[in-house]
Amino acid sequence: MSQGGAAACKIFSFRDCRSSPDPVHVLGPECLRPRPAPLVVDNGSFESRVGWACAALPEPRLRFRSVAARSRGAARSETQVGNDIPNLEPLRWLVRSQFDRNVVVNFEIQELMFDYAFMHLGVNTEGRVEHPVVLTEAPCNPLHCRQMMSELLFECYGVPHVSYGVDALFSFQLNARRRAEPPRTGLVVSSGYHCSHVLPVIDGRLDAANCKRVNVGGAQAAAYLQRLLQLKYPGQQAAVTLGRMEELLHEHSYVAADYQEELEKWRIPEFYEREVHRMQLPFAARPAGGGGVGVEERRAQQLRRLQEINARRREEKIQQDQERLDTLLAVQELLEDGLVDAFHRRLVQLNMDSAEELQSYIHKLGLSLEQNRQKHLLGDGQEGRVEVLEVEQPMEDVFCSSEMDPDFKDENSESEKAAAASQSAFSAAEYHQLFVGTERLRAPEVLFQPSLVGEDHMGLVETLNFVLDRYSAEQQRALAENVFLTGGNFLYPGVQERIEREMLAIRPFQSYFQVTLASRPALDAWYGAREWALHNAPGGPGWISRQDYEEKGGEYLSEHCASNLSVLFKLGKPPQRAGEPEAAPAAQYGAVAMETTLVTDNAKTLADSMFAVSDSPNTVFSPSQ
Repeated sequence: MSQGGAAACKIFSFRDCRSSPDPVHVLGPECLRPRPAPLVVDNGSFESRVGWACAALPEPRLRFRSVAARSRGAARSETQVGNDIPNLEPLRWLVRSQFDRNVVVNFEIQELMFDYAFMHLGVNTEGRVEHPVVLTEAPCNPLHCRQMMSELLFECYGVPHVSYGVDALFSFQLNARRRAEPPRTGLVVSSGYHCSHVLPVIDGRLDAANCKRVNVGGAQAAAYLQRLLQLKYPGQQAAVTLGRMEELLHEHSYVAADYQEELEKWRIPEFYEREVHRMQLPFAARPAGGGGVGVEERRAQQLRRLQEINARRREEKIQQDQERLDTLLAVQELLEDGLVDAFHRRLVQLNMDSAEELQSYIHKLGLSLEQNRQKHLLGDGQEGRVEVLEVEQPMEDVFCSSEMDPDFKDENSESEKAAAASQSAFSAAEYHQLFVGTERLRAPEVLFQPSLVGEDHMGLVETLNFVLDRYSAEQQRALAENVFLTGGNFLYPGVQERIEREMLAIRPFQSYFQVTLASRPALDAWYGAREWALHNAPGGPGWISRQDYEEKGGEYLSEHCASNLSVLFKLGKPPQRAGEPEAAPAAQYGAVAMETTLVTDNAKTLADSMFAVSDSPNTVFSPSQ
């Protein structure tokens, strides 16, 4: 972050980073021999990371936003994907993502993402991708979404093997292997762009029945920060863009250990001056040499505008008075014509008591109308000039300029012009500054208080405690001893201390717990998937082959340590109608794919989970709810 002023002032400027198109890499021999290296795709809702699972390429080769932009009526070839979009703000309403919350639902956009990734990685085999693919997915991913993803990879790209894993579990397994004694039980707290998850891991496997989702993440925090600053600076609404708010979140926000106590600190003027960040918006400064000319031109324009406004108002007033006078004269003619009853009715409508009062109103209105017409003919230029001068200059400046000696004014004219130009530039710069104070901690607070953005559910730590309460005392102790934080939305300073402080309040007295943060919260999911692919060759456990896809269907999931979980349960016998012969078992159950919806305890988050068919005709696989 570039700092545009002295360190004491803390004046920062927005970088407004523009993405540059990714280069098309050349596929090296290390990715082809002795066998095709697996492709690792961390399919994130904010950013996608793509690379190779080979020792020669330890870093992701591509990192791009998971969005595509295409104008209405444009062809598919004209769609911009990822880093091909230099600036998202002008295309904000045309940008589309493949995600709904954290689940892939728009597979047309997902296909564009795969096309972009495979092309820029240098995969040039015509008609198919000959590399296995390791792909991250959401916890308790609906079976229909996995079926569509498998169909896309096997049918469209012809990949030989696919493996699915949960991004947070890949990160958990990677960081656990770095310890001397890797724990097999822990509580994984993941926070991303659209939502956050609390995932309990028991004996090295995900306990999907007790997974919970919180529908707040980086997107909600950025939108909340944008709303706060637009309300605070209504004159700068167009400059407070969502991209700049994301920059503020990533580089200037922090999580308070005690939210209320921290807000009280911001009431102290010294603390405010020391901690506030002034964000300088771009603006066009007036040239130094033309300050006097610009002021005179502006005064002339204001004078003309004021004269036009006064003339228009006088015309409207004259027209209204003339209409009013015509109405009163018409009522007076009723009395002259002898229509007494009609005359009295009209007087009541005009809220008058007698003919004398009517005559008095007609006389006064006629005089006022004549005076207004004379003013309109003579004009009011001098009064307009006096009013403009009063608006432009303070009273002290007017007094001093009128009493100042002409010779003295000529001697100091140059210094006055320079001072006026510098004062004008300083005022313009200050006007285009955003003072970001308590907003620095209020935006990340939505993780712990979703009610700030109107979400009617628990915060992250309350959800964590709710998950712990579903286990026995021994299991709670084991889970609390290994609380693991991962995800790009945990990059705020102070987030680990905040969760430790709140867990100290909710855990029993003198109970032990430990909170650890991933070494690279935003990237460990990709590194964990790469590490898993290096130690598990395609064709082994955890991989889905083309033959498995054709025999068992797209819903089939081969489990491994970082994958979602399938639970075996028996289907009940379907009810038999009266008078119908008993059907054969094959006809009752069949080898057809069945989809079932199961309402779980967490109905808000996992109510749309579906199920997959196993090899046995009488059993069904499902994510454990």
